[in-house]
Amino acid sequence: MCEYLIISGILLSILFSLLFIYQVMKFPSGNAKMNNVANIIQSCARLYLKLQYRIIFFVGLIISIFIYLFLGKLYVIGFLIGAVLSSIVGYIGMLVSVYANVRTSNAIRINGLAKGLEIAFKAGSIVGLLVIGFSLFSIYLFYYILTLLNIETRIILNSLTALGLGASLISIFARLGGGIFTKGADIGADLVGKIEIGIPEDDYRNPAVIADNIGDNVGDCAGMAADLFETYCVTMIATMLLIGILSSNLTKVLILYPLLVGSACVFSTIIGMFFVRLGSKGVMYSLYKGFFITAIMSGIIIYFVTSYFLGLNNIYIFGSDSISGISFYYCSLCGIAITIILVLVTEYYTSTKYKPVRDIAKYSSYGHATNIIQGLAISMEATALPVLFISICILLSYNFAGIIGISIAATSMLSLSGIIVALDAYGPIVDNAGGIAVMTGLDETVRKNTDVLDAVGNTTKAITKGYAIGSAGLASLVLFIAYTEDVNYYFPMYKLFFSLKDPFVVVGLFFGASIPYLFSSFALKSVGNVAGKVLIEVRRQFKEIKGIISGEGKPDYHAVINLLTTEALREMIIPSLLPVISPLILYFVIFLLFGEISAFTALGAMLLGIIITGMFVAISMTSGGGAWDNAKKYIEDGNYGGKNSLSHRSAITGDMVGDPYKDTAGPAINPLIKVVNIVSLLLVIAISKFN
Repeated sequence: MCEYLIISGILLSILFSLLFIYQVMKFPSGNAKMNNVANIIQSCARLYLKLQYRIIFFVGLIISIFIYLFLGKLYVIGFLIGAVLSSIVGYIGMLVSVYANVRTSNAIRINGLAKGLEIAFKAGSIVGLLVIGFSLFSIYLFYYILTLLNIETRIILNSLTALGLGASLISIFARLGGGIFTKGADIGADLVGKIEIGIPEDDYRNPAVIADNIGDNVGDCAGMAADLFETYCVTMIATMLLIGILSSNLTKVLILYPLLVGSACVFSTIIGMFFVRLGSKGVMYSLYKGFFITAIMSGIIIYFVTSYFLGLNNIYIFGSDSISGISFYYCSLCGIAITIILVLVTEYYTSTKYKPVRDIAKYSSYGHATNIIQGLAISMEATALPVLFISICILLSYNFAGIIGISIAATSMLSLSGIIVALDAYGPIVDNAGGIAVMTGLDETVRKNTDVLDAVGNTTKAITKGYAIGSAGLASLVLFIAYTEDVNYYFPMYKLFFSLKDPFVVVGLFFGASIPYLFSSFALKSVGNVAGKVLIEVRRQFKEIKGIISGEGKPDYHAVINLLTTEALREMIIPSLLPVISPLILYFVIFLLFGEISAFTALGAMLLGIIITGMFVAISMTSGGGAWDNAKKYIEDGNYGGKNSLSHRSAITGDMVGDPYKDTAGPAINPLIKVVNIVSLLLVIAISKFN
């Protein structure tokens, strides 16, 4: 019976995504000028991903060889399934975006704001449903095949971890490469277009403007889809692994419980999506209505799933803990509650309706420096409440069901991924729609309506990134517990104990804590380097191509696009490999100098260090960047002097600082944390094979 529910969830998510694809594609894409711009964006976005996946293929091939040599063919198969399906989800996410943006512009042009919201959100819903459908499919397919082959349960679950590695690795490449591309284009375009020449954002005369639109698709849509796919997969796999490690009365239903929860919540997600319709209370209320209905319905559905498959009064043994079915349900409610709280807290720090964004706008009127100071202050402040509530969620879940309760909370948190991804993908779609409206000279009311949608989209993108890093923190904590349990299982002569009196614990904590900062440094420097080269190219074109400003000359868009593609792909390689290499370096250096137990201890402490600082850095960057962006939009709406004022110029500076924060470095820390944890887990398994 449990398999039927999982298969139903997979099929339902794919069928409704196909239905929404039909409905979006059926809507006309506009006039010839709109289609011409859209075709350029579509073809260049496909070309960029093709080149990016070519690099990923070679890197993945090398990693596959090492996995085969040290772990065996089952792990290679898992790695490839995760990598391939993550790539497919990212590519589809990009295609949906580039075909929906022009239709959103046209929908607003013909039918107004309500139709534009409908098209953009349905397109986002396609990505959301495919993320959860493909995630469930990949995990269940691999688990089912290995079960048919009568593989030992422990080996099956460990092999699933390799699937998570494949998905996470693609996510880092997609987030970093796409983020460097989009922010290099955006900042380079703004520095010359807005600051030096004084032409508006998305003006077709700017040679980098098409590249900026392409970047939104390959960075936000393709990168985000791959990001949430790996977050979903890793969380489900980590929970299944921990159940398998700790359970004393293990059953198939118990192992598959995370997939049962995820599949059941497909139903609530689809119901919630149909409630997103523009009403009198505005765009954000309409989107929230769908989200809250999904969350409430998920809480109800999980109750019946838990009651039917586990039994509310049945007792399950996990180590020294005796846990009832109802305790599983209480932990699930904790996961849903923390999702709602993270959404509300992130909105408070990134929406134009609230004090943080308005304070940044206010301080922008004093100058560039005060904008930056206030933005940095808000980005730091924005970390406190999310981490506080995540800590409360951990304590409550632990109180209800011990260590396993934390993993159940993370699972239910990820069960809302479908609607969250829909809210995220909606953002870059409406952003692109506004760009197309300006580039093709549509009526000013069209741009005003796309700006209304885009201001909300900036908040929903920040919400998704906050949600992703919050769930990554819980999932990584589960992976850390799995790491310690695996060390104790494969090396029973060692009993890992983490004490601050142990110098190897302190060294591991320091080393791990430094990785998110080093990684962010690589990412931010890459954006700055690429943006500088774009700036030089855009300046050259304005100087050498006569008549660009007057509209008589045509910018060379392809020169900028080719430059960005080459530079972004080159810049992403080293930081993308950092999470794979860093745990190996720490382990083998400590092992060669001080022995195996010291190496395992230092590596475990490293995982704790990277989880702690990674969460703070990622939340700070994503919330701070979103606040800077919306402060600029708040001023552009006529506040504090409006466009072309000192406030506006200062806010543009803040926005350019915040862009690589929220769209490049910050989101990529999410898969970074999990790759380090998964590599460490697989390293333990590999070492055990040679002992």
